Amino acid sequence: MGTVPAGADGDGTYHGGMTAEGRVLLAAPRGYCAGVDRAVVTVEKALDHYGPPVYVRKQIVHNKHVVETLEQRGAIFVEELSEVPEGALVVFSAHGVSPAVHSEAEDRGLRTIDATCPLVTKVHNEARRFAKDDLDIVLIGHAGHEEVEGTSGEAPEHIQLVENPSDVDKVDVRDPSRVVWLSQTTLSVDETYETVTRLRERFPALISPPSDDICYATQNRQVAVKEIAAESELVLVVGSANSSNSVRLVEVALDAGADASYRIDNASEIDEAWLEGVTTVGVTSGASVPEDLVAGVVSWLGERGFPTVEEHRTTEESLIFSLPRELRRDLKTAASE
Repeated sequence: MGTVPAGADGDGTYHGGMTAEGRVLLAAPRGYCAGVDRAVVTVEKALDHYGPPVYVRKQIVHNKHVVETLEQRGAIFVEELSEVPEGALVVFSAHGVSPAVHSEAEDRGLRTIDATCPLVTKVHNEARRFAKDDLDIVLIGHAGHEEVEGTSGEAPEHIQLVENPSDVDKVDVRDPSRVVWLSQTTLSVDETYETVTRLRERFPALISPPSDDICYATQNRQVAVKEIAAESELVLVVGSANSSNSVRLVEVALDAGADASYRIDNASEIDEAWLEGVTTVGVTSGASVPEDLVAGVVSWLGERGFPTVEEHRTTEESLIFSLPRELRRDLKTAASE
């Protein structure tokens, strides 16, 4: 843990500030995870190398600011491949796509770059393997989320979705001794294991995946926000409304003892009334949030009587993912010419 004064430079370092009682507890780790960084850089390098337009199916990551910034550079975000001209280049988002989407792209002669997070790809591989073994698969996740749609598409005949513990009673399996669970990577750790516990009560022989499906970054950010929430009357989570892991951070903060917690896209969405009677504000951000948005929130708070920032770091993150194979190949070829 370190104490630094409030105010922020563009690189996320903090400076300046007057003395006052209000303080900010800044969670770490926060912001970009390895999968998000890889996906965003993929679109940026695709624009640099191939030139605009570069089409992206769905939002590359669930952050409004990131999407708008890439749009300004020439990225075109579409909901379905039918919106992409034949022969054009399309990037698949970090959340992954089903085999049917890959087939559609091939049928339409689209050039593709798959920016699916490798941790999501791991869940897809598990789904295929368990389906090949003819197991019933219970997928814990949120209906309609792109990641859930992509994973479900790997083995639709074997997968049934469970959104929360109360859904467990609706699960219908062929053989209670041959059931396995998988999960969306961005869920609340505590709620997921509550659901798994309930599943195990119904199916004592329940099989678990070889390793935890909830990604390291989601878990790390939840651990960090728990630490600051225990000391904060108010916790602000920077992240967009469609960011599952950001929404979960709000829930985790409230469960961990914060009197109030709000999700905001940026500092402009903070209501000064939230600060009434507050002496300590916790700040964190979801895994798809650039650090400059957090810096803006810290600066905003510093100007309103919260000049001291204490960073609470619970762990270090060093994981880096390589760029998608298709993009690496073309960049290497260009560099050798």
